[in-house]
Amino acid sequence: MKASTGQWFTIGLVSSWYTSNIGVLLLNKYLLSNYGFKYPIFLTMCHMTACSLLSYIAIVWMKMVPLQTLRSRVQFFKISALSLVFCASVVSGNVSLRYLPVSFTQAVGATTPFFTAVFAYVMTMKREAWLVYVTLIPVVTGVVIASGGEPSFHLFGFIMCLGATAARALKSVLQGILLSSEGEKLNSMNLLLYMAPVAVVILLPATLLMEDNVVGITIALARKDVNIVWYLLFNSALAYLVNLTNFLVTKHTSALTLQVLGNAKGAVAVVISILIFKNPVSVTGMLGYLLTVLGVILYSEAKKRTK
Repeated sequence: MKASTGQWFTIGLVSSWYTSNIGVLLLNKYLLSNYGFKYPIFLTMCHMTACSLLSYIAIVWMKMVPLQTLRSRVQFFKISALSLVFCASVVSGNVSLRYLPVSFTQAVGATTPFFTAVFAYVMTMKREAWLVYVTLIPVVTGVVIASGGEPSFHLFGFIMCLGATAARALKSVLQGILLSSEGEKLNSMNLLLYMAPVAVVILLPATLLMEDNVVGITIALARKDVNIVWYLLFNSALAYLVNLTNFLVTKHTSALTLQVLGNAKGAVAVVISILIFKNPVSVTGMLGYLLTVLGVILYSEAKKRTK
């Protein structure tokens, strides 16, 4: 009975992880592209504000995980540096959704292992086995093919999406370098608790400078259509749920299971986005995406075998 309950709990967690991940992605796309709310920095700031508040409630009030305190000013500066890279990643990703279909952004996002390997080598001189590097060839080739066959290709959107993917990889490598000592390591929930408020501080002036009168425009829009308020609140809560469920799935499954689920999640997001937004797709584009996913699976296998 206990094993059965545990299985259902894990299935529920994975379902919540998939739903929140794909949900926030599709809602971002709807708001920034279809609804016409063209303020990706403000949208990211809403996400980070929700993550700040909900992280505090979950850790300090509800005690879902023990609170890990910061040890030094240096540790705070390291977390601030990570937060800056994290902001760049999320904002770039949201900007790309204004110009590109979700299916294509998922194909580009699947190249994260390539950028991770490059940054790990450049910043730590960490070399992987030759087999790992070979598996990165289909990862990159697939995106090149998908780009050539993408009917809705937009160069600026593609550059932003590539930047978001690179920044995401850079954050994971930096996190390993900056928070490597035992005294500085934080679990992802506590890291988010400290990163999110720093992100809000970074994004607030960026929003005011780069998205002129966004607060006034949002208030005016809310007077015409109150749904925008609910969209933003729900979207921001989902952004936190993505981080919470990711932490819980990581805790209750193995790293390998997480990799497999992550690869499948991208494919599920592609199918759902095409069904909802009905964006045109070409056979070439889909073959390119499948080649990239195959490359990521081979990469995961190669990494596992060379450990």
